[in-house]
Amino acid sequence: MKLFELVTRWVFGVMLVFLTLGIVIGTLRLFLTLGNLFIFGDITGNYVSIVSDVLTLFILIELSRSLADYFTAHRLRLTFIVDATLVFVMRDIMIGLFENKIANEDLYALAAMLLSLTVLRIGSVVVFQRERHMLEQLQRKNGPGTGA
Repeated sequence: MKLFELVTRWVFGVMLVFLTLGIVIGTLRLFLTLGNLFIFGDITGNYVSIVSDVLTLFILIELSRSLADYFTAHRLRLTFIVDATLVFVMRDIMIGLFENKIANEDLYALAAMLLSLTVLRIGSVVVFQRERHMLEQLQRKNGPGTGA
């Protein structure tokens, strides 16, 4: 079991380093794209790129939060994963709507996915709050310092 924990921590650590590097590179690329916005007259094409890059950075940040939380809680929290997925689906919807390249059927399917992910997100928060409340009650019942 110790070997598994060591390997898992090492792999997640390497993944976190690459995600952090991706966030830094993505931010620098975003600033370069902003420079192109001033140079070229075509604002619309660059604007789609900027929106896409910003939302992609949000996804990378949510994934990084999930991996960083693993080091403290020793588990992957569903809320961070669902948050990243929600941002990804909203990114896809926003870009598709902005470019007028999304069909009605695709929009309905993505909206249904967004609804189900939202319900999953709310449910995971409710379950987490309930577990935390039950743990606090158990600790109060057993007294301080028991670490139940």
